[in-house]
Amino acid sequence: MTEDRAGDREGVRAENRRFWEAEEAKLAARAYEAEWPGGQKALDKLAAQGKRPVRELIGMMIDPGTEFFEFSRIAGFGVDYPEGIMDVPCGGIVTGLGKIHGNWTAIIANDSRVKAGAYLPITVKKHLRAQAIAMRCGLDCVYIADSGGGFLPMQADIFPDEHHFGAIFYNMARMSAAGQKQVTLSTGGNTAGGAYIVFMACESVMVDRLAYSFLGGPPLVKMATGEVISAEELGGARVHTGISGGADHFCADQAAAVARVRRILSLSPPRRICAHRFPPAPAGAPPETVCEILPSAIHRGIDARRFIAAIADGGEFHEYKEHYAPGRGDNLVTGRIRIEGIVAGVVASNGVGIIFAEAARKAAEWIVRCGHEKIPLVFIQSSPGYMVGSDSEREGIGKYGADMVRAVSCAQVPRIQLVIGPDNGAANYGMCGRAYRPHFIFSTMRARTSVMSGRSAAGVLLSIEEQKWKARGGEMPEAEKAAFREKMIEKYDGEAHPFYCGGHLLNDRVLKFSEIRKWLAMGLEVSLLREIGAPGFGNFRF
Repeated sequence: MTEDRAGDREGVRAENRRFWEAEEAKLAARAYEAEWPGGQKALDKLAAQGKRPVRELIGMMIDPGTEFFEFSRIAGFGVDYPEGIMDVPCGGIVTGLGKIHGNWTAIIANDSRVKAGAYLPITVKKHLRAQAIAMRCGLDCVYIADSGGGFLPMQADIFPDEHHFGAIFYNMARMSAAGQKQVTLSTGGNTAGGAYIVFMACESVMVDRLAYSFLGGPPLVKMATGEVISAEELGGARVHTGISGGADHFCADQAAAVARVRRILSLSPPRRICAHRFPPAPAGAPPETVCEILPSAIHRGIDARRFIAAIADGGEFHEYKEHYAPGRGDNLVTGRIRIEGIVAGVVASNGVGIIFAEAARKAAEWIVRCGHEKIPLVFIQSSPGYMVGSDSEREGIGKYGADMVRAVSCAQVPRIQLVIGPDNGAANYGMCGRAYRPHFIFSTMRARTSVMSGRSAAGVLLSIEEQKWKARGGEMPEAEKAAFREKMIEKYDGEAHPFYCGGHLLNDRVLKFSEIRKWLAMGLEVSLLREIGAPGFGNFRF
């Protein structure tokens, strides 16, 4: 009997692993599309211009032997814009964090293979998100500029608002004022708004006969003034480094320009995290086994303690209120772990993840405690929501859920959300979803982020539709009910899928399970480069 059970468990683990490996193969295929837009033809065109692919430039920029942590690689797929644009591979821009002379640095690089580097709404959103991370963590920024500026057919969606194109330059000015270096490597045409990436930088580097910066290109100049002039004569590297002074460093090619950027940042003082770091220890399980722990069925319960042990240093989890309210308080587990030697507080969904009043109360108390102890928080989210019903309302689920949301909103410590399952309704809020300004938000292929599941949404909306039929004096036919139900399930489950959420920049990266620990370690380290502020929480209803 015991051997049979052990065999069953091993079979389930193998089934989970096969399922998630297949799902992650789909993720890898989508990421490959993003990395090689236009295929070999686009690469040949770059080579003919004397240019390298943008990720090759980034690889030359960061310290040898280190990794570039690229954000939102699958952004821009399925955005379905007017003008017949369904996909904008990688959002048309590469963003992420890498180390330059040992210091974490934000790198934001146009990919001219996508719409000539023009800014569509998703491009602007992705650029601003990378700047937001840099501002919050106090990082220097390097811009690799090769952009045609705003995508004019969609100017109303990118130009005039506070979160549109102009915010990029506002952010550059504010970060420069705060002492965060803004360095631009111009390696292509930068027209109109794109030119300000060069002119707003603290220091800018231009590549001879590749880089051009002007507020209006030769066609616009001819139309406005009648002047006929080449791009090189109007705003080439020699003009701006030798005459206008709009740029600072002249380089013969891209390799020399990358070296110059590294030289500019070489005298920046080294930065250290504002927390004690213990000696790192290996995780409690090999990274490739994490996918065995999580069921292939999205709404099946998980064992949070096993998952935490698999990613924590030494597999150690110092749990808080381990025995509180069994069956209700342990739908969320709380405690401390170390990731690569950095201490973090954890709030993790457990079982099927429905949050009862006792669990919400425990979580709020733990978040406040971590705030006072200045310990960063990792929210491991797999919850379909807070418990509903008359019993729950009388037990104070609204009150304690609100306390949890209040604690999450006001915690001054770094916060990271990791989604490994359902991410629905107010549980998204209490577990530090995007609206609660986490420093980073990571998802997996098991994540499903939406107001409710497709099945629940279909039930609610179908009842409303049936009432409309009755108000008109009829009954909704069974065939129409079935079709309506399937349509709603497809819509809600589709919009909850990691590809949709990643495509629309509702997370910073869709991770493979084997990458979780590495990305959490990076996020914690970068988040702690600034001092944690004093705790200050709002009015609780404990």
